[in-house]
Amino acid sequence: MSVYMFSFIVISIYFLMFFFAGTWLKNNSIVDIGWGVGFIFLNTVLLVSSNNINSITVIFSLLLSIWGLRLFTHIYSRNRGKPEDFRYAAWRKEWGKWVVVRSLFQIYLLQAVFMWIVSLPIQTLYQGVSKLHWSLIVGVGLWLIGFIFESVSDSQLKAFIMIPENKGKVIESGLWKYSRHPNYFGEAVIWWGLATISFSATMNYISFIGAAFITFSLLFISGVPLIEKRNATKAGYQEYKKRTSVFIPWFPKK
Repeated sequence: MSVYMFSFIVISIYFLMFFFAGTWLKNNSIVDIGWGVGFIFLNTVLLVSSNNINSITVIFSLLLSIWGLRLFTHIYSRNRGKPEDFRYAAWRKEWGKWVVVRSLFQIYLLQAVFMWIVSLPIQTLYQGVSKLHWSLIVGVGLWLIGFIFESVSDSQLKAFIMIPENKGKVIESGLWKYSRHPNYFGEAVIWWGLATISFSATMNYISFIGAAFITFSLLFISGVPLIEKRNATKAGYQEYKKRTSVFIPWFPKK
């Protein structure tokens, strides 16, 4: 069995466990909590099953785990004690009696497919490691830049939201002054870094498919479009939108 097929089976089983939990709790937001940890789970399974432990896989596993655990902690603390996320609640109402079946295919198994594509840098890494390559340094550097952007912007947004006077307002300070979605930018750069690390070990360009896919997804499918639509009616957002870069951080327009 190829590592790609094996990985898809592992990921599918992982999301099926979350499907049963989400159905029992009647809260499909649980799938968001499992996103970051899912990559750690897959990486651990492949690392153990391949017995391919060396300096590159250790560095890769460490960086992946730091990202995944931080994301898990962030989403868990954000969702703890709150009702089902507005997206899943709307779908639950829309799907009616078919909510269980449609949730299985359109939330959990669809997320499994997404994770399989994004995790291609992980899958290619364990198909054989060559000697160290200079691009390893580039990959670690990209990961560090992305992690700083994602973690700092998430922290700034959390602090902004916790101030009651900011309810209904748009954050325009910190990294959010230079990008309307600095957390998504950081997420994308993290995966370009991980893909570069994987490529440095295998010289397999398939690694970059996962990074390209998550970047496209954040820009055009599940990230930026949803938040832009949600923020459209907030006071001052249209002015903020005109002067602030949508994704890649840049100096605001005057």
